[in-house]
Amino acid sequence: MTRLTTHVLDIARGVPAEGLTLRLYAIDGETRRLVSEQQTNADGRTTEPIGVQLSSGTYELVFAAGPYFAGFATPTLYNDIPVRFALDAKREHHHIPLLLSPWGYSTYRGS
Repeated sequence: MTRLTTHVLDIARGVPAEGLTLRLYAIDGETRRLVSEQQTNADGRTTEPIGVQLSSGTYELVFAAGPYFAGFATPTLYNDIPVRFALDAKREHHHIPLLLSPWGYSTYRGS
């Protein structure tokens, strides 16, 4: 079993993305099951891991960018940013960071 964390940075404002809602879904074929819903803290991270004791499989982490930017009256191209990935339970820790701006984003396998 493994755990999942994230770190969201608002690169347009140059700060951690505080108060951004994210949802973790387990994907099984056409079925999408909500595993966790959290908000980022002042450091752009969640207080607790997004998921713990996760088994191997396909997951989707959805970052709610639209409501986040609406809080600053900033228009954005993206409402939700889904990141679908394969999780290998042999690894103890998976980290999926997001670099975010109103007009683009980047993600990668972090450490």
